[in-house]
Amino acid sequence: MYASREDIGYDFGDDSKAGSKPIKPNPNIDGGWAWMIVLSSFLVHILIMGSQMALGILNMEWLEEFNQSRGLTAWVSSLSMGITLIVGPFIGLFISMCGCRKTAIIGGILNALGWILSAYASNVHYLFLTFGVTAGVGSGMVYLPAVVMVGQYFQKRRALAQGLSTTGTGFGAFLMTALLKYLCTEFGWRNAMFIQGAISLNLCVCGALMRPLSPKGVVSEKYGARSNSEDNQAKALSHSAETIKSNGVLSEEPEKKEEATNEEVLDSVQHIEIGGKSRSGRNMYGLRILKTVSQLTVTVRKGFAIWYSSYFGAASLFTNRVFVAFIIWALFAYSSFVIPFIHLPEIVKQYNLPSQNNIFPLTSIIAIVHIFGKVILGIISDLPCISTWNVFLMANFTLVTCILTLPLMQTYVSLAVVCALIGFSSGYFSLMPVVTEDLVGTKHLANAYGIIICANGISALLGPPFAGWIYDITHKYDFSFYISGLLYMVGIIFLLIQPCIQKKQPREKSKEEAQV
Repeated sequence: MYASREDIGYDFGDDSKAGSKPIKPNPNIDGGWAWMIVLSSFLVHILIMGSQMALGILNMEWLEEFNQSRGLTAWVSSLSMGITLIVGPFIGLFISMCGCRKTAIIGGILNALGWILSAYASNVHYLFLTFGVTAGVGSGMVYLPAVVMVGQYFQKRRALAQGLSTTGTGFGAFLMTALLKYLCTEFGWRNAMFIQGAISLNLCVCGALMRPLSPKGVVSEKYGARSNSEDNQAKALSHSAETIKSNGVLSEEPEKKEEATNEEVLDSVQHIEIGGKSRSGRNMYGLRILKTVSQLTVTVRKGFAIWYSSYFGAASLFTNRVFVAFIIWALFAYSSFVIPFIHLPEIVKQYNLPSQNNIFPLTSIIAIVHIFGKVILGIISDLPCISTWNVFLMANFTLVTCILTLPLMQTYVSLAVVCALIGFSSGYFSLMPVVTEDLVGTKHLANAYGIIICANGISALLGPPFAGWIYDITHKYDFSFYISGLLYMVGIIFLLIQPCIQKKQPREKSKEEAQV
């Protein structure tokens, strides 16, 4: 069916001009609401990652309460940390269908529910389900949107923005350690978890702040189209009024006809309201349900198509070999950072250093220095003369060296120095979204970073129980640090080798093409 210019509300004569107009950048990128997104992500890191870093306090309470082995008890905190990250690829599907805001709000409710239900635990296996799975899935549904939204709102200051937002992990580890210690001492660990569940409901507020980013050009085009259509409709009405007024006979007859037709329509509407009000109401209700279901189906199909093409389509992320090497590194990296947080309280007891550790806990040293590490590494990476990838690799080398030397330190001062270096070098976590975005682009950031944190989740899931089982066998934590450090070194070697292979392949292809 043909549509006129007035119906469309667009002047075809100005097509070239409209196409030549540059789309203005959104003022919220690198400023404006972008800093509210950083604040939201910062609070998410405090409430989720910070509280997970403080689980060593609850781990000791669970050991005394349930009298289970260290390996089995460590599975509770490992499940929570691991599932938070492992569900990343599936959360990417939720983001594709529902958006970051709705996903984060639902996740906040789930996380709070997991904490509250865990307060009524009767054994360790109950905690596996409530705290490990329920709270873990909820945490994952908030964490990934918080990271992705910062990547969408920033272009020039990405590393600094990610660094500022992820400093919430360090602040959270420091604050949550002190808070959980106080709550467990004053109210017991069960009431402490109930209170923490109520605090976690603030994640829904953080999710509400994650306003979707819409290009300014699209908004202005829509507004222009609406104004054009309104102007055209006004012109058409004024033109028809003038033609009718020019002939007196014609001006009276249409008015009478309109009055008659209006009366007929009113009579028919009243008749429908009196006779079949319930029937029309049911029909309208059914149509609304069908419309909602159809819109939901289209949204789900579109989101699933984007998610599926990112993983299994022709443009699959797994065709990028450097990204695959990045995944292999992530499989070994995260456990080396998590193990000290979970088992440092036990190591301090083993070395008879509880009095000094109570004054200033080693985990708090890691947390505080971790804050400065993220900000400083983010500022350095944003410098035009420095490569983010090189900063990322140097921080990894420093961290793996600290992990391997930690068991050799048996005094509080030496342990404090190594923990400070672990905190600073682990600031590279703020660079992970930036490196991922550089490898795959902003469009695939949600799915790609979902894969990376999934690999980190597997590492976090298996690392602490592995360290606990080795302690049950050897009664020492030394071997667990050595083995995790060596596996971490394997992942770093993959990061070093793969880019060299990537550079050689185009050269070989160009030589073959030249020979042909």
